[in-house]
Amino acid sequence: MTRPAQERAVRTREALLRAGAEVFDEYGYAGAGITRILERAGVTAGALYFHFKSKEGLALAIMGVQPQQIEPNLSSHGLQRLVDITFVWAYELQVNPILRAGVRLSVEQGSFGVQDPSSYLGWKEIMADCLQSADREGELLPEVHSEEIAEFVVGACTGVQLYSQLVSNRCDLPERTVRMWRMLLPGIARPEAIAGIRLDPRRGETA
Repeated sequence: MTRPAQERAVRTREALLRAGAEVFDEYGYAGAGITRILERAGVTAGALYFHFKSKEGLALAIMGVQPQQIEPNLSSHGLQRLVDITFVWAYELQVNPILRAGVRLSVEQGSFGVQDPSSYLGWKEIMADCLQSADREGELLPEVHSEEIAEFVVGACTGVQLYSQLVSNRCDLPERTVRMWRMLLPGIARPEAIAGIRLDPRRGETA
């Protein structure tokens, strides 16, 4: 494949991801017709089946790219990086249809015959890495287990965003994320580390 052809293929794949995310976000998996996705992406059915094989394949790809919507935006490390991931996530869920659709599809996947924990396990691994870094830097309490806390944070974030979606269409999600950390940090971090953590939801927008 020549370089121009490769670039066209990349653009086509990105257009399908974006269009698919917008349609899945608006209509859910069941209501997201292939024709609607193709029209929004401005591509042919052949392009969809070349890149993703099926509507389910497109949905799984959107579920899998969630971290890419957040991690490249961050320069912090340790415990602050973990907190910042949740702030960027809270902000992006309000403005980014790819992340929004990925979260919706991950939650609703049972309705279209899929049981794929990959997106949750991916987040757990990313968060565990942050916590292990925090532990090496002396930020965590001695009894804290990184894997357990990472798993808990993934579950907490999932619940917080679902609740926020129902009560405010996620408008209050950044503030709810701050409250989540105010309750969680004393149980996992040393007091001197907590004092240095910036619990400012605007970090999600400016990262």
